[in-house]
Amino acid sequence: MTTLATALLSALPLMAAWAVHVWWLRARLNTARRDPLTGLRTRDGFTHRATALLKDPRAVVVLADVDRFKQINDTHGHAAGDALLKATADRLAHHVGTSGVAGRLGGDEFAAVVIDDHGTAGDLLAVLHAVLARPVDGQDLAVRTTVSLGWVRAADFPADDLSGLLRRADEAMYAAKQARAGMRRAGLGWLFATVTGRRAGRSGARTAAPIVEVAA
Repeated sequence: MTTLATALLSALPLMAAWAVHVWWLRARLNTARRDPLTGLRTRDGFTHRATALLKDPRAVVVLADVDRFKQINDTHGHAAGDALLKATADRLAHHVGTSGVAGRLGGDEFAAVVIDDHGTAGDLLAVLHAVLARPVDGQDLAVRTTVSLGWVRAADFPADDLSGLLRRADEAMYAAKQARAGMRRAGLGWLFATVTGRRAGRSGARTAAPIVEVAA
């Protein structure tokens, strides 16, 4: 056996151990980027994938916030609240599909980036809004609520990064919640966002109402 072959054979155990180690690290990273309750990506995992998707001019950024979530928790218990969050996450992930990404930003707030192949994001999100309002399977029929949606086309604000687009969607979502309109699209006007990225109604934000347009 040649010296080279001997060296390669002796290196095989080390190479195998390294491959296992890399696989373990990737598994740990993937687990860290997944929310344990909903299975959706956490903020870090969502940001990583969403930033890549925003290179597509058809990308649409969506912010979703569960209405009356505290009331559900207080009335029916945390188990019912968890079931509602899990159902919301499952339905959102199914609607987004494999071409987009959905994530749980924290609490009862979710985000998604979808690729709008046919320019019908408003119609598709209207369907999603109805789906998210359905009762939770296996729970009391009272364990249901609506979800306020705000969305923005990335192409409308080409200078904005993910953070900026999320801020605009957040402004539109808050306006929808305040008006009980269900969903709003961020308009082409200035949304009164501050440099700290706070929406109207949050500490540090302007008090003027955001400029939005109703989704068509």
